Parts: sequence; C-alpha cells; structure tokens
Amino acid sequence: MTHPPPLDLALVGGGLQNGLIALAVLAARPTARIALFERGPRLGGNHTWCFHQGDLDAAQAAWVDPLVAHRWPNYDVAFTGYRRALASPYACVTAERLDEVVRARLAAAPGAELYTDTEVVALGPGRLAFRRGGGVQSVRAHTVVDARGPDRARGVGGWQKFVGIELELTAPHGLTTPLLMDATVEQVDGSRFVYVLPLGPRRLLVEDTCFSESPALDGPRLLAQARAYVAARGWKVAAELREERGVLPLYWQTAVTPPAQGLISAGYQGGWFHPVTGYSFPPAARLAAAIGRAIADDTDPAAAVAALVPEHERQLRFAMRLVWMMFKWFPPERRIGVLEHFYRLPDDTIRRFYGLASTTADRTRMFLGRPPRGLSLRAMIAAAAPPASPLTEATS
Repeated sequence: MTHPPPLDLALVGGGLQNGLIALAVLAARPTARIALFERGPRLGGNHTWCFHQGDLDAAQAAWVDPLVAHRWPNYDVAFTGYRRALASPYACVTAERLDEVVRARLAAAPGAELYTDTEVVALGPGRLAFRRGGGVQSVRAHTVVDARGPDRARGVGGWQKFVGIELELTAPHGLTTPLLMDATVEQVDGSRFVYVLPLGPRRLLVEDTCFSESPALDGPRLLAQARAYVAARGWKVAAELREERGVLPLYWQTAVTPPAQGLISAGYQGGWFHPVTGYSFPPAARLAAAIGRAIADDTDPAAAVAALVPEHERQLRFAMRLVWMMFKWFPPERRIGVLEHFYRLPDDTIRRFYGLASTTADRTRMFLGRPPRGLSLRAMIAAAAPPASPLTEATS
C-alpha cells in the first residue's frame, strides 16, 4: 500500500495567524501542498483585527492587502482634558473578509485543501489526526503549525475584556477616522475606554473595553455601557448587526514556544502576540512571511521561525515589564493615566510599540519626564520587581 507524499504544511486552526500563513506561503510558492484545518464552519470566527500600515513591509502588504476591509489615514484618542489625532494610517480586517479571501485562495491553489467543521484530535512533529464525519483520519506533513488560540495560564498580570456591537444608524454618524480610545468614560472594572470604528457613513463598530484584574466578563453590563455610549453621542440605532466579545490575557511572564523540526506553535498558542495590547497582527505577519520564504526556498520553516525568536523575545521582555508596572504600581481606577501618558509620545514611537518593534530610544522616551498620573509610590515599593521571567536575558 502506497502512502501519499507528505504535505509541505499542515495548518491547525483557522484564525488570523494561519490565514496569514496560508496567504504568505501561496504568494511565495503557488504550488505548495498545504492543508488548513478549522473546527468551525468558517475561518476567522467573529473577530475584527486592526493594524498600522507601517507594521508591514512592501512584500507583506502585497498578500495582506486583499484582506483589508477598511482603511483610514489617521486615528484619534481622547482623555479627560486631552484629545489627539495621530497621523498613522490604520487598517481593519474582518473575519468575514478573512474567510472570503483565504477560502478563495486555497480553492484556486492546485495543492491546497481546506477542512472546515473538522476537529484535530492529535498532532505532533510532521503528523496530525483529525475527526471529520464518522471517522478519524491521519495526515503527514513536513511541518505542522499549531495556532488554535490562547492556551497559557502562567504569569497573567491582568485581562483585556471587551464587548463590541456593529450598528447601522438612522443617520450619518459624522466620523471620518477611528476613535481608538475614548477614555473620557466612567472608569469601571479597572481602566475603561470605548473603541469606535466607522465602517461606513451610517455603520459603526463600538467596543466597550477594560483592563481588569478579573477574567470574568459581564457581557450584559459591557453591552449596556456600549449602548449608553452610543445614545450619549446622539446616534440613533436602526439595527444591531452583530456582537463580538473577548477576554485576552495580559502577561507579565510568558515565553515563546521553541519551534522544533516538523512542529511550530504560532499565534497566541506559541507566544506570538503583544502582552500589553493583545494586538497580534504584526508578529503574526512577520511569522507568516518567514514561513512563506522558507517554503519557497525549500528550507526548514522551523529554522526560519527560530531566527525571529531572539528579537521577538527582546520585545516581549520590555512589554511584560510594562504589564507588571501598570497592574502593580497603579490603582485600578487610576490606571488610565498610564495610557494617557503613552499617547503623549511621538507618533512613530506609539506605532512601533503596537507593532512590537520598539527601539532602545523608544523605551527610553517612555520613561522620560513626569510619571503618569495615578502612580502609587507605596504600591511601587511593595511590588518591587516582577518575579523572574522565563525570558532570562537582560532587556536592552
């Protein structure tokens, strides 16, 4: 009995990370033999991902651009007594667009397959087993990428929780650019802000968000707060189109899962995310690009990912220290002062921080001048330093 040759790549999980990997690989090598496995009926779930245009190089932008549902030339933030427009182009990818584009690209590629409504029951280097219909089947691949979402309990400093509603209004809302952070709202359950994306003249995505010590998501309360915010702005709702919600861990202690020959942990599963903001698009795009180049060059994707780890871990170390400081040095109701302080920094410093690409000068600049409002010296002394991280190298 002959067995089919192994796939070049088996992608487990149909979220952002593996969607980007599929696009990057097929852009670099259209005949690559890949398969993507998703346990749900569609890719992307019910999410919205955003990124700054400067997060991507020209090669990455070429295969990311078809995913972009909305673009804006800049964005705003608002705090009590302080408002600012940031001159950084901003883009939005919806789950619907991700599903449409990746599904079409896989269907058009001669060596690609998509398995939805499929549960992967076991995986290891170069192999996986999945259940579809009534039985279990196995697949061999030169490399398996596991990107099935968060699976990390250690070193959580706090939680980012949100409930968002996409709305159709009765009249134009008047916004031309996103409001990434409106922190003029009442501070509840830690630091709270509202995030508003204008998706059309009468369409908005409004997310009520907080940085909290507790992972408990009070969906009805956050939803009520979002509706109250909409009413206070004078926007009349014709229809609520959809709802999205999430709870993201904010880490002070985590590590990248080392890639091994035949097996790569990616996305939140592997440590490729931003510990402070929860943003995953920039590291996901970098990892996808590295795997795409490796497949095109017939080299080991795990080695390509390993080459990214030192710089990624250097960025993680700094970001995790900020999580520790924010949750240990500031009372919950005063934590919003940290975000206000951050948004007084230069545009490029802010963009690079979101992209996990901060320079030494950026890090220094964040600590220059007066400390953020709300700093508790007593809490700072009591907290001392964060416990040892698995990333032991000194931050530089």
